[in-house]
Amino acid sequence: MTARPHVPAGSNTVNPFVITDGAAELLDFLIDVFGAIDVPEARTLDEDGLILHAELRLGDSLLTLADRKPDWPFTPALTRVYVDDVEATLARAEARGAQIVTRPTDFFGDTLARFQDRSGNIWWVYRHDPAASQDWAAGADSDGSAASWSPDADNGAGDWASFSTPELEYIHGSLVEAMCSLRDPRTP
Repeated sequence: MTARPHVPAGSNTVNPFVITDGAAELLDFLIDVFGAIDVPEARTLDEDGLILHAELRLGDSLLTLADRKPDWPFTPALTRVYVDDVEATLARAEARGAQIVTRPTDFFGDTLARFQDRSGNIWWVYRHDPAASQDWAAGADSDGSAASWSPDADNGAGDWASFSTPELEYIHGSLVEAMCSLRDPRTP
């Protein structure tokens, strides 16, 4: 097995495929919110007029979308995207009808936020700060204080209390709340 298998030009080793209600609307939403680039030659309609296959280029990644068929189950996508400006991304998402799930919060030296689009998909939005992340991994928080957890520390595998912070509690709690409130958009 190789670390990087051969992939077609324009693809990555992992390429998310989102099945959603209103794929055309979601495509437009993602173009506006993330600056994604439509790949028009990839768009294929099924015999019923629903999108069978559409592709967006987002940074160095390929995102494929399709419409959910009437008898398919609700399967929300949970997707992580790195951006340069978390606040601006959230503002564009909210202006297009998204619900903010997690406000921008320090997350191991990076900034993390989340929003839920109108089709029920949840998007993790990150801004990576290499300097802050290195400081954090070396044992200092962004304010210079000692970090409570590091990737190399033995914190008692899975012992949340050994490294939990108010920020991590908020990040975790906001996700739990969003996941518990997920509902099929077709169900009143």
